[in-house]
Amino acid sequence: MPKPPSRRNKATSATSTDSTSAASSVNEDISQQVDSATATITVTAVEVPELTEDEQRDRLHLEHRVERAFFEAGKALTELRDRRLYRSTHKTFEDYCRDRFGHSRRQSYLLMDAAVVFDNLMEKCDPMDHILPTNERQVRPMTKLEPHQQQEVWVKAVEQAGGKVPPARIVKNVVQQIMERTQAPNTYQLGEVCQILAKDNPQLRGKGGCWGIVNHVGQFSCTVRTWDGEYTVGLQYLKSYNYLPAECEQMRVICDRINRVYSSGLEESVQRFLESLGKLNRAYLTGLEEKVLSLLELEIRP
Repeated sequence: MPKPPSRRNKATSATSTDSTSAASSVNEDISQQVDSATATITVTAVEVPELTEDEQRDRLHLEHRVERAFFEAGKALTELRDRRLYRSTHKTFEDYCRDRFGHSRRQSYLLMDAAVVFDNLMEKCDPMDHILPTNERQVRPMTKLEPHQQQEVWVKAVEQAGGKVPPARIVKNVVQQIMERTQAPNTYQLGEVCQILAKDNPQLRGKGGCWGIVNHVGQFSCTVRTWDGEYTVGLQYLKSYNYLPAECEQMRVICDRINRVYSSGLEESVQRFLESLGKLNRAYLTGLEEKVLSLLELEIRP
C-alpha cells in the first residue's frame, strides 16, 4: 500500500516554488531596471516660430524705450521746471520733485543734465545706431565736457567695451584721459566771484550753487571763500560770474559780513538764511536782505 505524500515535502515544495517565483520576479525587475536605464527616450521637439518683421520692429522699439527711460525722465523734468508747472502746489521745483517723485535736488538735476548729453549723442553719433547710454551713470562723467568731447568720449568708450554699451567705469576713465590731455591753464584771478558746480564730486556735496571769492589760484584748482568757510575746488567745478571789478569787491564785502555772522554760532534758522545768501546769483542784496543781515550783525556785536 503506497504511503501518502508527505506534507513536509509539499510545504517544502511550495516554499521552493515561491522562492523560485520571487527570484524570477526580482530578476525580472532588475532586468526591467537595466532596460529602463539603457532605453532611448524620445522627446518631441516644439518648433519656436521666428519673429515676424512686425514683432522684430516692436521688440527693438520697446528695447529702445527701456534704454531711454532716464532720458525721457530728464526731458520731462526739464519741461516741468522751465514751464514752472509745479507752481500750483509748490513754491520751488526742488520741493515739488521731492514730494512728487521722491527725488533729491541732486537726483533731479543729474537726470536733466544726462538728457542734454543724450540729446547731443543722438544728433552726432548716428553711425553707432542704437549703441547709446542706457542709464544716467554712464552719462554723468561727460556732463562737464564740451559737446564735441562728449561724442569723442562715447565713441572711444564703446570701442573699449568691445562694441557694446560701456559701463560707467570705462566712460569715466576715457573722460579723465581727455581732461588730462586738454587741461587748460588756470585763468581765474584773485578776487574773482565764481559759482561752485558740485556735479558728481562728493567732496562738494551741499555746496552746489554756492558762490565764492577766489583767494588762491593753483595750477588745476582754486581756493574759494564762501559764506561758511574755504574750499579748494578743481577748475571743472567752477564757473565765473564775470562780474565787473566793482561788483567783485562788493561781493567780497558781503561774503565777509555773512561769514562773521555765521562764525558767531547763532541758531539754525539764522544759518538757513545765511545759506540762502550764499547762493545768490546777483551781485547785490535786496533791501529786505540788507535789513535782516544788518540786524543779525547787531546781535553779535559785543
